[in-house]
Amino acid sequence: MESEADQEDERLASLAVVLPLAVTGFVIAAGCWTLFAVAGIHLRAELSLSNLQFGLLLAMPMAVSALLAVPAGLAARKLGARRIMLICLAGLAVCMVILLTTDTFPGYLLAAGGLGLAGGFYSAGMQFVTSNCQRHHLGLVLGVFGAGVTGAGFTYYLVPLFHEAFSWHGVPLAYLIVLLLVLALLLLLTDPEDAIADLETETSVKVMFRRVRRQGVWQLGAYFGVIAGSFFALALWLPDYLSSQFELQVQSGARLAQWFIIPGALAQILGGGLSDRYGSPRVIGRSLVIGLVALVILSYPPMTLFIRGVETTIKFEFALPMNVESVFVVVLGMALGCAMGSLQRMVIIESRHNAAFVAGLLLVSACSVAFLLPVIFGAVNHWLGVRSAVFMILFLLLCICQFMFARFSRRHERQTLLQPEI
Repeated sequence: MESEADQEDERLASLAVVLPLAVTGFVIAAGCWTLFAVAGIHLRAELSLSNLQFGLLLAMPMAVSALLAVPAGLAARKLGARRIMLICLAGLAVCMVILLTTDTFPGYLLAAGGLGLAGGFYSAGMQFVTSNCQRHHLGLVLGVFGAGVTGAGFTYYLVPLFHEAFSWHGVPLAYLIVLLLVLALLLLLTDPEDAIADLETETSVKVMFRRVRRQGVWQLGAYFGVIAGSFFALALWLPDYLSSQFELQVQSGARLAQWFIIPGALAQILGGGLSDRYGSPRVIGRSLVIGLVALVILSYPPMTLFIRGVETTIKFEFALPMNVESVFVVVLGMALGCAMGSLQRMVIIESRHNAAFVAGLLLVSACSVAFLLPVIFGAVNHWLGVRSAVFMILFLLLCICQFMFARFSRRHERQTLLQPEI
């Protein structure tokens, strides 16, 4: 009979193989979410796409991810997370083949919808990594897995690079090669017998919703949706915002935007690790305060102030230099990333046995917000004519989130203290 120390060593050895493969797969999957944020600009010129058609290409991966997240989570619980991850990777590889062979808008739209399989990979991957780690390392492991969102930033760098060297079609070819490699490694290096798979497990959505409602996951999922959705929406919006605000080329704006995505994604590791040590509520609260300070500064648009003096009128111009604004964009990304990593840990601890299903709910919430916010950004920009109104909207949204989370956290602590000791 194995001792507890031997079981711990075996679990750590398994995690050392599982986690890098899962993270690499999620890096590629997350890159699929933002593939059309830059490539779509080239397609719009090649195919003479309307604004509506371009918007559909941009939104389809997120929309389909939201639709697939919960079903993929249920399937991972019933059939095994490893199997669902393999299916999603294979589906993404097929989408890359479509992108390499099609030259019509319906073909690109089909591929864009297929890229939503990245959401299924996230749900199954969450179950896959949590089943191989202990509670005291859970925040760090989830943060490392969530840091796979850096793939969205790599896309901003790869598309312009391949477009200059070859054509933008080099990107799906590179992604296809990496997807096939990860697929092969996952098949060869992981155990085919998934210990979490249970053909008899409950898969009724109604029953699962009732369970997570009792565990208080609904509120936490809503907070995660606001924070992660704001992060993803801003990641999609920043290339156009930065290029317009500072009169840059789209490629330069996209490369600047990756300094929001990559530090923010990596900050999930910091947020998860700090949460393991100090507790999630404290880390989330501090992170949101820092994010709100950054948003206050970013919200100020370039302005000219006229002061009527005794003899003359004094003209005062205010505008954040690009370097200063870039610093606060990085700070904002890291603050949102820390909060995302902490919230992931907090939610999964509340319902670890239903990790895949809960991960699906988190992704549905985040993708729904990420789908709606760019529409709101565009409408407010058209109405006000002020580009920094984007940050004003996010400031208001995160203020409400901070207030509601503080109330939830105090109520949760009170209920914990009032529980009788067993």
